[in-house]
Amino acid sequence: MSYSTGSHTVFYHRYHIVWITKYRYKVLQGKLRERVRDIIRQVCREMGVQIIEGVLSSDHIHMFVSVPPHIAISDLMQRAKGRSSYKIQMEFPEIRKRYWGRRFWARGYFCTTSGNVTDDIILQYIQSHSDKPTDASRPLMTGYTSTPLCQSYNVTIFIAKP
Repeated sequence: MSYSTGSHTVFYHRYHIVWITKYRYKVLQGKLRERVRDIIRQVCREMGVQIIEGVLSSDHIHMFVSVPPHIAISDLMQRAKGRSSYKIQMEFPEIRKRYWGRRFWARGYFCTTSGNVTDDIILQYIQSHSDKPTDASRPLMTGYTSTPLCQSYNVTIFIAKP
């Protein structure tokens, strides 16, 4: 795992993003497919987004990207989908006829984060700091009792006192 850096930040933001063509038409083939790939790469390069892995299927796109913290995923998707839709419809007249509403992509997209730290590890880390509380690290859950949740990970949940 390698962290990315900005002028004042160090980050590791990885996202899996998927979006589909309108009506799931299988049109991402041949020259159109190559042109969409080039447009998406251009948008990512302009925004400082690193494409780690990407796949263009005939009716949808998968991208695994590293995004700087100052860029919202919605802004990335708006620019990628908007620019590619506009340029594809201008350069491929047969697509403009098929997608008569000037919308090449379906509404919305799927996005999830990825990282090397799981929820269990985060909970274990928080618990290890609350075992010996000091002024700097005391449990946030005052007024709660702790109950072991998983012995193998040494994870505890907090339940309100009756």
